[in-house]
Amino acid sequence: MIRKEFKFNLYNTNFYGKYFQPENVKAVVVLIHGMGEHSECYENLVIPLLNKNFFAVITYDQFGHGKTEGKRGHNPGFDAVLDCVDFILKKSNTIFVDKPVLLYGHSMGGNVVINYALKRKNNLQGIIATSPLLRLAFDPPEWKLLAGKLLQKLLPSFTMDSELETGAISRDENEVKKYLNDPLVHTKISPNYSIVFFETGEWAIKNADQLKTPMLLMHGTGDRITSWKASEEFAGRSKKNVELKLYENAYHELHNDIIKNEVLEKMTDWIDKRLT
Repeated sequence: MIRKEFKFNLYNTNFYGKYFQPENVKAVVVLIHGMGEHSECYENLVIPLLNKNFFAVITYDQFGHGKTEGKRGHNPGFDAVLDCVDFILKKSNTIFVDKPVLLYGHSMGGNVVINYALKRKNNLQGIIATSPLLRLAFDPPEWKLLAGKLLQKLLPSFTMDSELETGAISRDENEVKKYLNDPLVHTKISPNYSIVFFETGEWAIKNADQLKTPMLLMHGTGDRITSWKASEEFAGRSKKNVELKLYENAYHELHNDIIKNEVLEKMTDWIDKRLT
């Protein structure tokens, strides 16, 4: 397996990326991580398993995350976030010429890949979204939403603590400890990562019937961070372009939960079916 790092610059920001290439490549998975985490969080299990199944992986740290430069927890705008996906897809096509490409996004990254499929022209073979941030699993206080909307207009780069319930990411306590001890993980969030993503999540639900790309959508019914019912609603509106898989009582990070092997097997099987 070949692992190579690369850097790129967009919106005056230096990004950190990398790709993982197995000996034989059947397809390429472009991986988009979630809020507060970073691309290396997927190197212990997810990426090696995809490589084992002959799927190359290309990924990067999003605005305000990981080893990418810039203010933690902030991005310059939603179009800029989608432009990064455009860049990585083009990068993928130069490295892995004429290989089928799929997008895979988790949580906030799930919002990104879903909106990308709806808003941008693409030739993707498929999309995988796990626990996507289409809607929160709880109702934030109204005053916080109003304050966030005001800040989004006046001080869009102002960041606050996300107040993430870290114990809700996985039923595996070791995974929670890893998350808490990871120096690259942060809890900062600006209105461009909160208010804007809440709005684009609702937009995606309302426009799910416009989806053209086949999608595997997976969510745990025990998720206390993002709403599995919103995923269910999105799938129901999609005119059968979405295969929805719900995991009873599973927590937010399905790839790190106690049912992770089942989840990853479902993912790799679904990709293989998309290639036949």
